[in-house]
Amino acid sequence: MAHTYVEVQQAVAAIREKTARVPRVGIILGSGLGSLADELEDATVIPYEAIPGFPRSTVYGHRGELAIGLLGGTPVVVMRGRFHFYEGYDMHQVTLPVRVMHALGCTTLIATNAAGGLRADWPVGELMCITDHIFMPGLAGHNPLRGANDDRLGVRFPPMLNAYTPELRALAQRVARAQGVTLQEGVYIMVAGPSFETGAELRMCQRLGADVVGMSTAPEVIVAAHAGMQVLAISLVTNQALPDGTPANHEEVMEAGAAARPRFGGLLKGIVAAL
Repeated sequence: MAHTYVEVQQAVAAIREKTARVPRVGIILGSGLGSLADELEDATVIPYEAIPGFPRSTVYGHRGELAIGLLGGTPVVVMRGRFHFYEGYDMHQVTLPVRVMHALGCTTLIATNAAGGLRADWPVGELMCITDHIFMPGLAGHNPLRGANDDRLGVRFPPMLNAYTPELRALAQRVARAQGVTLQEGVYIMVAGPSFETGAELRMCQRLGADVVGMSTAPEVIVAAHAGMQVLAISLVTNQALPDGTPANHEEVMEAGAAARPRFGGLLKGIVAAL
């Protein structure tokens, strides 16, 4: 069932009971990156279970909290852990927080994720600014906009060209250069998971033109674009997803996230401060 305006407003009302702060930027933190939210100033932390309609995050490394506060002086709302299609939630449940972020006042979404690198020349720890995506579950019918459309939330047939805002990508590159951080650019392909890909599937992803592969982000970006938000998304390569490489595991994803946290966190803080 598609989101309803009432459903979104119920979640907003519950959050408003906890804080009157109006965030400008919504941030989704992927696997191993949730501790960045600990750096918020004057933060209000709300467990997901206290927000109507929010599912519970069941993945290790996702803390399941919404934090609203200041990051570099900018009012933000941060998801400490996202929801995934593979957890059994439908795409409407996965993307409800983005609707709520927008209704709270956010005009910009910054999404991060842990991803498998499909390029042998990109080592673990590489950062990639997403220029575009291939949404495999969406192409198979699991689009978060499926169902009745509420014009108060967005238009029926939203365009997805430049869903990843070019101006924000340019800003991210400027901040990265100033910090001495290498920020690659490329295409993210989303698969449903939770099993990691077979060798044949990885070869398919490479031939389709993808640079990294993951199990999130695309549905949230579609809903953000539907709502008229500007979008920036950055992937952290936490494992090399090569057809002839070593099998992936969630532990190495978490370890890579922890190792990259200072560099990735510094980049995100710099981007938010420059908005």
